[in-house]
Amino acid sequence: MTLAKSLLLFGLAALAEIGGAWLVWQGVREHRGWLWIGGGVIALGLYGFVATLQPDANFGRILAAYGGIFVAGSLAWGMAVDGFRPDRYDVVGALVCLVGVAIIMYSPRAAG
Repeated sequence: MTLAKSLLLFGLAALAEIGGAWLVWQGVREHRGWLWIGGGVIALGLYGFVATLQPDANFGRILAAYGGIFVAGSLAWGMAVDGFRPDRYDVVGALVCLVGVAIIMYSPRAAG
């Protein structure tokens, strides 16, 4: 259950952070205005709270592992929302990052 909770929280964090950054991008770069920017700022703030709910108590480990989720999630967001088509190097890089997430977060460790 802890693995499922951790993965769900990483997914929610990615949705909040990547979605928030995308909203700010849209507000500024695409001239959609302050409501888009404000929504993005709120979503980015929510990301910070979601990250604290991870079962592991080590801030550095959580944020380091989340970086891999962010990389893969950003490419997926671009595909789903902006029509981005990753090349093979994007895909390989994202897979390497996800392997890093698995090693950092879910490798067996001695208690204590």
